[in-house]
Amino acid sequence: MTKMKLKQRIAIGYYKTKLNTIALISTRKAAEKAFDLFCTPFSSKTKLIAPPVFHHAEKLSFQLKNETVKGWRWKSENPNASKILIVHGFNSYSYKFEKYVSLLKREGFEVLAFDAPAHGLSDGKRINALLYRDMIFQIEKNYGALFGIMAHSLGGLSAALAAEKITSLQKLVLIAPAAETNRAVNNFFTLTRLNQSIKKDFVQLLTELAGRPISYFSIGRALHAISAKTLWVHDIEDTICSFDDVVPVKSMNLPLVQFYITKGLGHSRIYKENKVAKEIISFFTST
Repeated sequence: MTKMKLKQRIAIGYYKTKLNTIALISTRKAAEKAFDLFCTPFSSKTKLIAPPVFHHAEKLSFQLKNETVKGWRWKSENPNASKILIVHGFNSYSYKFEKYVSLLKREGFEVLAFDAPAHGLSDGKRINALLYRDMIFQIEKNYGALFGIMAHSLGGLSAALAAEKITSLQKLVLIAPAAETNRAVNNFFTLTRLNQSIKKDFVQLLTELAGRPISYFSIGRALHAISAKTLWVHDIEDTICSFDDVVPVKSMNLPLVQFYITKGLGHSRIYKENKVAKEIISFFTST
């Protein structure tokens, strides 16, 4: 057991007792506290060390909901180079995608990467798919039209929601994306062992905050409105974002969506695998 997993178990045990106690008085109050926990990453206190390629980047920052979002840009020698944005997942950060920065630069792309709120070097304490989506909108507004987006996990869902509205987008890569928020909520309640009486108010709260039903937060739904060619990369043994959510989308046979399925790489190793990286770069460079 790593220190990170131990920290998570201690926190989950504490919040389970606290929230179930609050629920005896008000399930709504308990749901509000549960939603905060759902949106809060377990950040490591370890100081982040920038990989070499990040030392050669232009440092960027902007304000989002009164919080500072920090990122990097690697310009191409070609002033008209296509822009690709790298979007990390929950409890992650941009430094983990150094390999893709180098590979995309080599192909002549302008590359952008930002740490989401509450992640990496950015400010904040919480993240959700809508806030992450809005961050992507702001990046395009600030730094120009995006040709492509490559996104992992929660970043994949957020990128798909953004891609519905970004008309300039030509290529979208989803790596082990959080395909269905309904499953994420179910998994959260299973993991935390919270009283099921809280769940109804939790879903209602999510619906109220988003102004959308929970079914809106679905990549399968979003893909019907996305005009960009899409590559969906997923491992059948992913225990974080289940492959079960990929199967019905794959069966839709959407003309602009192709799948690259792996076995044994799980949720996080998948984007580090050289064969996967080669497939992704080939997708971005193909016509």
